[in-house]
Amino acid sequence: MNRRKFLLSSIAAALSLSGCNRGGITVTPSTGSDGSPFFIPPELSGETVNGRKSFNLTLQKGTSGFLENVSTPTWGINGAFLGPTLRLRNGESVDISYTNQLNEDTTIHGHGMHVPANMDGGPHQIIAPGETWTSSYTVRQFACTNWYHPHLMGKTAEHVMNGLAGLIIIDDDNSESLDLPKRYGIDDIPVIVQDRTFNSDGTFSYNPSIREIMHGWKGDTLMVNGVINPYLDVEAKQVRFRILNGSNSRVYNFGFVSGKSFRQIATDNAFLESPVELTQLRLSPGERAEIVVDFSNDLGKEEVFWDSDSKINLFKVNIENTATAVTELPARLIPLPRLNPADAARTRSFTLSAQGPGQLVINGQSMNMSVINETVPLDDVEIWEVRNAMGMIHNFHIHATHFQLLERNGNANAVADNEKGFKDTVFIPPNESVKFIVKMTDYADSSIPYMYHCHILEHEDAGMMGQFLVV
Repeated sequence: MNRRKFLLSSIAAALSLSGCNRGGITVTPSTGSDGSPFFIPPELSGETVNGRKSFNLTLQKGTSGFLENVSTPTWGINGAFLGPTLRLRNGESVDISYTNQLNEDTTIHGHGMHVPANMDGGPHQIIAPGETWTSSYTVRQFACTNWYHPHLMGKTAEHVMNGLAGLIIIDDDNSESLDLPKRYGIDDIPVIVQDRTFNSDGTFSYNPSIREIMHGWKGDTLMVNGVINPYLDVEAKQVRFRILNGSNSRVYNFGFVSGKSFRQIATDNAFLESPVELTQLRLSPGERAEIVVDFSNDLGKEEVFWDSDSKINLFKVNIENTATAVTELPARLIPLPRLNPADAARTRSFTLSAQGPGQLVINGQSMNMSVINETVPLDDVEIWEVRNAMGMIHNFHIHATHFQLLERNGNANAVADNEKGFKDTVFIPPNESVKFIVKMTDYADSSIPYMYHCHILEHEDAGMMGQFLVV
């Protein structure tokens, strides 16, 4: 057993033992000249109770060892930092129970999940300390990679910064039948990218100035699954990476330092119709993408995955194992249904702007929990136009359902091939606009709203959010 594998097995053993401590655990990745092992969040498939899948998750405090010789107070879900990966299947009925063992209110939103409004986990579904809230629904969506995170009014950025986040993977008949890498943690790898800044005592440094609120707070240290600059040992074969930009505001241009190409196979909420070959992948906060990288001819080599904008390395890939199961990415993935713009009942316009330092608005209105900004009829096809009227980046996320991009800056040809899938979050550069087509389905509620907002978390907390009812 080489040093890397010894360290990895030691950490896995420590995690399995410490996971019994429901009141908070300590995770201390080993460090050394060759870095720390890549951490794979544990995968939960739930327990079947009366024909329903049941998950029990605890929001808790802990300490984590990101840096040598100091510990960092953190929050986590069933652990010290981040949370387990939840595995769901289209058609399953599920109950996901969150118990709050923190000393303050929070919420947990299923980002990308198509659920009833009262199960969405937005600002209205508060979980008080000591209480348990259960999100119950039937999964009704394509296979995809979603995530869960806090959504408390005015506190989302801080609570995500503390460590509350995890992935939700949805499977369906298509995902199971396609010849894709699907061995979780072996050739199907979760990649949660976040940034942090540390004080000298190891604590997180997060006290954004007005300027950082306006431009979005950015940390000086990048982490993947809670580890700084880890290494990952993989087989010499096609490997799938499920990438989440889980940062508060940083936009990444992901790729390999060598320029090695890869193929994107999925957007936020579904497979693409066909793989799209890329060497760079831009994701704004909250966006997800699945890519497949072919390491079949790279045995004995190393590749470095990085953010080409900041020139910061994210993790190293060691292709040091021979393939034990070969997959061959198909040329076609799935057919996607398309909404017809001619069927749109109406067009709604949204303008992202500011009313002063630290005061961000949509259509001139700051988020108000008592104000319903839009009312959307169930099953109506609509076009939403979103304009970034500022000289800084934004993006736009909607709850309840998913959309398909039609135009960027009034140009249908400006929508990149890898954006032509179902999405719930879209990047909007300064002084640019997007147009997308959307339809609310399945769930109506005349009293409990869904949210739409910029997913730069400082912007969301500063008021760049609105509410809509589906009726």
